[in-house]
Amino acid sequence: MSKTSNALTIGQVAETIGVSTHTLRYYEQAGLIRTVGRTQAGHRLYSPADLDWLQFVMRLKATGMPVAGMQAFAALRAEGQPTIGARRDLLVAHRDAVLARIAELQTSLGAITDKIAYYEGEAAAQASAADSATRQIDDTSSFSHSEKDSPWTTHKTTATRKAGTN
Repeated sequence: MSKTSNALTIGQVAETIGVSTHTLRYYEQAGLIRTVGRTQAGHRLYSPADLDWLQFVMRLKATGMPVAGMQAFAALRAEGQPTIGARRDLLVAHRDAVLARIAELQTSLGAITDKIAYYEGEAAAQASAADSATRQIDDTSSFSHSEKDSPWTTHKTTATRKAGTN
């Protein structure tokens, strides 16, 4: 079995991990991946270990790690076993940042869900009122905003004719 039998071309790797070949070349230039093997013609050949590493880099990217953080991690990895503690510390810090971002997103999602429920209730009330011939709809109150809008309102503004002109 030859060394290249499990090797993947740059196009195959790009398709597998969902990036362009240009991105893979950039990652190599930026030091995010080790220099990969090449054919006699100079074409890149990625090993299964290279693919595993790239998939991990893509996870770091997907979780919002900046390129500089990924570069720092890759540099530590290249130094080998003595840097395991530093790599762990870097990942712990990143995990904590990801958890904080998830908490922010969950709070925002809760506000959006509440707003959807509010508008669904308003729509149902308007439909019910429209179906009732004995009830008149006050157009001014149907467009008013209740206190349920307050989570979205951080300050009040008033539009004037001069607004936006300097």
